[in-house]
Amino acid sequence: MPKVSKETATQVQEFGPVIDRRAEFGGYTVEFVSFGADVDLEGPLQALPGGACQCPHWGYVIAGRMRYVFRDHEEVYEAGDAFFQFPSHRPYVEAGTELLQFSPTDLLAVTEQAMADWTEKQADDAP
Repeated sequence: MPKVSKETATQVQEFGPVIDRRAEFGGYTVEFVSFGADVDLEGPLQALPGGACQCPHWGYVIAGRMRYVFRDHEEVYEAGDAFFQFPSHRPYVEAGTELLQFSPTDLLAVTEQAMADWTEKQADDAP
């Protein structure tokens, strides 16, 4: 049976203050994500339908606090909470938050590509 830990994840990406350590198993991406600063993805998510993440996520908050905003409500998760996020959410994460997250690899890739494209466009449009 495949397994991964924060220390053994072979794919490590840094997005400014965010460090993402991950592995892929059977069509799912397992991520250990650490946030060194408050993160608001509202801008990058504008590239997706409804300006929201379209990928479902299952996870566990190891430390810190995060808030997910939907069109009609908000959900807050803190250290010790397990969660499931339906598509169409916007995450706001506080500095110091660490989480373990499971997401369908194909849907996560679409989300991440849209956010990368938005970020690149913003950089190209900057004076």
